[in-house]
Amino acid sequence: MISNRELFLQNTAQTSNSPRLVEVEKAEGIYLYGPQGQRYMDLVSGFNVSNIGHRHPKVLAAIQDQLDKYLHVTVYGEFVQAPQVQFATKLLEVLPTSFASVYFTNSGAEAVEGSMKIAKKFTGRRQILAAEQAYHGSTQGALSLIGNDEYRNAYAPLLPEIDFIRFNDSTSLDKITQETASVIIETIQGEAGVRVPDQAFMHALRAKCDETGALLIFDEIQTGFGRTGKMFAFEHFDVVPDILMLAKGIGGGMPLGAFVARKEIMDVIKDNPMLGHITTFGGHPVSCAAARASLQVIQDEQLLNTVATKAALFRRLLNTAKIKEIRGLGLMMCLQLETFEQVYAVSNYCASEGLMIDWYLHCETALRIAPPLTITSEEIEKACKIILDGIEKFC
Repeated sequence: MISNRELFLQNTAQTSNSPRLVEVEKAEGIYLYGPQGQRYMDLVSGFNVSNIGHRHPKVLAAIQDQLDKYLHVTVYGEFVQAPQVQFATKLLEVLPTSFASVYFTNSGAEAVEGSMKIAKKFTGRRQILAAEQAYHGSTQGALSLIGNDEYRNAYAPLLPEIDFIRFNDSTSLDKITQETASVIIETIQGEAGVRVPDQAFMHALRAKCDETGALLIFDEIQTGFGRTGKMFAFEHFDVVPDILMLAKGIGGGMPLGAFVARKEIMDVIKDNPMLGHITTFGGHPVSCAAARASLQVIQDEQLLNTVATKAALFRRLLNTAKIKEIRGLGLMMCLQLETFEQVYAVSNYCASEGLMIDWYLHCETALRIAPPLTITSEEIEKACKIILDGIEKFC
């Protein structure tokens, strides 16, 4: 009999020549389970998706309840679907009052695409600025914003009138002019290796956008829903964007994304032309039901209140000279090593010891630490011992 691993390599598209090839049969809480009974502690959270852990009972109950009612019924925006309406209402309750309209998508990249469109149409401008070393997705529009030539050039030509500022460098903000439709920026850069900006930079960025009339768009696809210890990372900086892009942790494990804006910005897609932005499966009712339950779990279990303490424990236990730097905010952390060879060896060692960690698209010399927010102190201690053993062996 051909194994699932062989069928995976034979029949599914591959995104690299060296996939991890870890077969998952079940997931529960912070653990992944293999077909031969292997158990892995998940310190990646499906890349910041499983913020409340895998298969939370309240999310499963919400999914089952919606399954008993209906699945897809029509394209997004035509029928009144209670899961969409209820989740949009709940989401707006935890956002600043300037946000008044939610557009649901299938993914983060689609949220980026929609945000780019409404920014151009609302301002009547064409130029969009992003940041060097940014990652916003792999569709053609989102790829145009990636601040890394290696990933862009292979798919050129991409969108015109895209330029880049330097993240956390206020001197580069002079590129923002009255020709700029929007600045799209990660509140904390993820794939660059968890780069946290200074508050002064964020304030200067907001002020420059206000001065020129450019819209400020924050990408909170990785940072949203408690990952940094606030519901949204922009709350750390006392700066509110004009458009907010969300995905990953939004859905409690189900595929979902969104972009959120003031109503007058969002309304530009209603006419000239009508149906200016449409999606078939965006805001799927099952995903929205799961997302509403997931947000309720974050609130009911007061998970935001535990993030700083857990992050501090990671930092204290991983205090070794062989880690050059620990960067991050809350449970979005990065362990900077010397080489990719070290990262690869430590990551493989951890997997062999039942711990899943990973690295970054634009920073292959650092290890990614992003566990579910539900991780316990005892689990943190166990994880850190495995990581330190791996670093001791290979660094």
